[in-house]
Amino acid sequence: MADRLTQLQDCINKQAEHFCNSIGILQQFAPPSKFPNFDRSGSQTPQQQQNQEDYVQLFTTLIARCAKDIDTLIESLPSEESSTELQLQSLRILEQENQEAAERLEAVVRNGQELLEKIQAALSDIAQAQLDMQHLTKAVTKSENRDF
Repeated sequence: MADRLTQLQDCINKQAEHFCNSIGILQQFAPPSKFPNFDRSGSQTPQQQQNQEDYVQLFTTLIARCAKDIDTLIESLPSEESSTELQLQSLRILEQENQEAAERLEAVVRNGQELLEKIQAALSDIAQAQLDMQHLTKAVTKSENRDF
């Protein structure tokens, strides 16, 4: 996605294109001018008049919509009121929020490490208990074999 200035430039270019196209349509469908001592009848047919009205409506809509988009993009740009001090204050707030999030993350990591150590200790105890059971089973088996 383009930044707001690029979007604004694209919208302005589109608006210029709409203006050029609408002027071209006006020239195409405009009735000829009357000159004195030169009689030339150039009346428009009803079809041409309807096409001209359709184009007028189309370009009116396109130009108005594009102008609204340009206004919206301009409104979304940072204002001149957004001074350096306001920007610094906003950065300080963001840094504070970042610091708080980092502290929460460190606490979660510490808790996770403590939990991991407990799990590893429990697994070690389980492994030791299994080894002890195997040694005990072998000892019992040997003593039973000697008795026979």
